Amino acid sequence: MIYGYMRVSTVGQVKGNSLEEQERILRQNGAMVLFQDAFTGTKTSRPNFNKLMDILEEGDTLVITKLDRFARNTVEGINVVQHLLERGVRVNILNMGTVDNTPTGKLILTVMLGFAEFERDMIIQRTSEGKSIARTKNGWREGRPPEYDDDRALEAVTLLQEYTYREVEEMTGISKSTLQRLKKKYSMGMYDCYGDIKMI
Repeated sequence: MIYGYMRVSTVGQVKGNSLEEQERILRQNGAMVLFQDAFTGTKTSRPNFNKLMDILEEGDTLVITKLDRFARNTVEGINVVQHLLERGVRVNILNMGTVDNTPTGKLILTVMLGFAEFERDMIIQRTSEGKSIARTKNGWREGRPPEYDDDRALEAVTLLQEYTYREVEEMTGISKSTLQRLKKKYSMGMYDCYGDIKMI
């Protein structure tokens, strides 16, 4: 049996790492059964990957698009692949080839995992540096910018008295989850008598 594994960190990942793109590539390379997770590379919980590891048997093949789809760091990657090779499972990493239990295969794996880990660390470092620079600027705040100002928020809550969440979302551009939070605040009396949103 040929199994495929795919993982994304966010729903809207860049082209080449999206679930749809990974599935297309894995199918093209013979994967018949696919497993997927949607966790960041630093999280330890990957339930579907663990299920797949339990299912794989001698003679099976595991196909992944890129090395960092299942390995968080060099040590983990080497241990996982070595464990699978010892069980008689072939590991086909599509952007580098099939890793086998030979000195050359082990060398390639070590080098590639090292580069994947280095790249991930560099992304984290650049993100941290960017936040540090942003914190020095006036008006900086942690997280995403708000989707609305106070006037739009009040207007949206008012519209919810006559329209559905979906209709108000289309009219205002404010997401349903945000609308639900705003409505909850409104119902809890977090608006003053002039209709302005109180700061909490």
